[in-house]
Amino acid sequence: MEKYNIEPYNNLKGHSDFRKEEAYIRAKKRVDALKGFYWHLAVYIVVNVFLIILIGSQVGYDNFGPYATATFWGIGMLFHFLGVFGPDAIFGRDWEQRKIREYMEKESEDQRRFE
Repeated sequence: MEKYNIEPYNNLKGHSDFRKEEAYIRAKKRVDALKGFYWHLAVYIVVNVFLIILIGSQVGYDNFGPYATATFWGIGMLFHFLGVFGPDAIFGRDWEQRKIREYMEKESEDQRRFE
């Protein structure tokens, strides 16, 4: 099974064919990264539920032992999430501008109220 089925050199029509090929490869890599993250998340959930039940039933659920693996693996999951979705996934692309606008509107509303 081929990973990428692209034959750009059979039909050379110009520079746009190479751009389409590059765009396809970038999109395919993005989809592979998303798929990898979702598999990692699924394995994280299944394994940690099993470990929490197994360890918790033996030593109790009131200490850190049952949750240690989930906590430290969860930190790794956070970095994987940021690597796949980027830092904009948490705040959004224009978060800073929206907050500035929001505070400016609130301040002008407060000034109008006291006039």
